[in-house]
Amino acid sequence: MISNVSTPLLGVVDTAVVGRLPDAAYIGAVALGALIFNFVFWGFGFLRMGTTGLTAQALGARDPGEVRASLGRAMLIAVAVGAALIALQGLIRLLAFALLDGSAKVEGFAGTYFDIRIWAAPATLANYALLGWFVGLGQTRIALVLQLVLNVSNMLLDALFVLVLEFGVAGVAAGTVIAETLAAGVGIFIAARHLRDIGGNWSAARLLDRERLARAIAVNRDIMIRSAALILVFVWFMAQGAKQGDTVLAANAVLMQFIAVAAYFLDGIAFTAEALVGRAMGAANRALLSQAARLTTAWAALIAALASLFFAALGAPLIDALSTDPAVRETARVYLPWAALGPLAGVWAFQLDGIFIGATRTPQMRNAMLATLAIYLGAWWALTPWGNHGLWAALYVSYVARALTLLWYLPGLLRVASRK
Repeated sequence: MISNVSTPLLGVVDTAVVGRLPDAAYIGAVALGALIFNFVFWGFGFLRMGTTGLTAQALGARDPGEVRASLGRAMLIAVAVGAALIALQGLIRLLAFALLDGSAKVEGFAGTYFDIRIWAAPATLANYALLGWFVGLGQTRIALVLQLVLNVSNMLLDALFVLVLEFGVAGVAAGTVIAETLAAGVGIFIAARHLRDIGGNWSAARLLDRERLARAIAVNRDIMIRSAALILVFVWFMAQGAKQGDTVLAANAVLMQFIAVAAYFLDGIAFTAEALVGRAMGAANRALLSQAARLTTAWAALIAALASLFFAALGAPLIDALSTDPAVRETARVYLPWAALGPLAGVWAFQLDGIFIGATRTPQMRNAMLATLAIYLGAWWALTPWGNHGLWAALYVSYVARALTLLWYLPGLLRVASRK
């Protein structure tokens, strides 16, 4: 949880840093720019999630060669996809800004952010692969080290480039590029040392084994589709907020920092579920699977309740810490109750995601998220007359839909586990 929560804290620091600049457009620009990369990079989030499940299952099956190969395949994909994203940056930029309808000023700043941050693509995706591999091994302390290297360095660089050197939005993007590259280098160094303890050798035949490669591709494909649908929910949310003006966009961006902190914190427990459920599936141990699901869900529910209480009690001063604009502060306070209840609404979906990822039941995850996207868009259309309140309510509908659609598939997952 500690390693995971450092990621949204970076977004909090980014927002707080640009919130010191004398225009709400700066917050909106960083929010839109970051959203583009959330969509682009988390479309390839399978490099984290798929690697965790496959590695944990190989570990549970006591197959060190496959543990090694899981990392190798993920890193090869990360470098290839990262290079392709850089090559296609012009097309990605065009499509992204066609979808996100911000003001001319916001889009100008966001374009500067995009043009710089895109160069972090190979390092960012390599970090996903490394994080997934270490989580799959249960090496959460190493995951913590890598996340702290990434996010602490990014926070410090943001403060230096924006507050001291006055580089503005370009400074936020440059800090991210440098931090991602640094973290990837540290991760590769630690992984190389860890591989010596695992034993075995690199084998091209193992890496490119047709059956194993086909399974990895199928798992990754399903998670990619699922992740794209999930990110589209948040892209749509921010895009519709942008249409209501820079102040509403900035207020939603501030409140989404609360949602992100809670989601990533709770995802830390879901990551634990992924590793334990994956290990149970690899060892064909249904009792361990059930125990992992029960324990992690109980802890997640408790922490979600505490997080909601925290944001309800301290949301107003936190808003003031993230923005100095009076209009943004006032607007964010109006919608604060929606953000405060976010952890309680989302925790069930996060936990079920962790269980299904660990079991690599990715076709079900894909189908559930596609159904959720359709339900969300329908809810948004129905709730449009209520403005930004309706937009937040539709987001909550998506949380409920994610949980219910995955629950529909849960009995089937347990039946498969009982036959192994």
